[in-house]
Amino acid sequence: MPGFLETTVDKFTFKVATDRFYTSEGIWAMEENGSVRIGLSDFVQQRSGDVAFAEIKPAGTALVAGEELAGIETIKVNITFTAPVSGKIVEVNPAMNDAPEAINQDPYGTGWLAVMEVANWEAERAKLLDPQAYFKTMKGQAEEEAKKP
Repeated sequence: MPGFLETTVDKFTFKVATDRFYTSEGIWAMEENGSVRIGLSDFVQQRSGDVAFAEIKPAGTALVAGEELAGIETIKVNITFTAPVSGKIVEVNPAMNDAPEAINQDPYGTGWLAVMEVANWEAERAKLLDPQAYFKTMKGQAEEEAKKP
């Protein structure tokens, strides 16, 4: 079970899992036995709204960090997310077909998007934010959004 950094902005509480790395856009990457599991942060899923549909590139797709990995559709928005690391998708979360709301219910657990095979995790990880750096970035984004009318 991961530890969390937590903040409340306006009336919303956001958690950042401390056992993984992040892009500044809020996509997380966690190394597991040589593969990297990928998902959306709590902040991203809350800001996006209730996920009605999730489409992830199929297993076997090779991606370079920054290329489109997935798209989600909510009542509020349609958003495209990019791969946080370079590699090949080896598994897509089967829950995304029938229960994409898992992203909202458990963004750091059952709501993961995909697992990628990554050639050099150390090099890829060096390009990502550690949990404290992402927490600071996310808190700033949340505070800016809270100021908007």
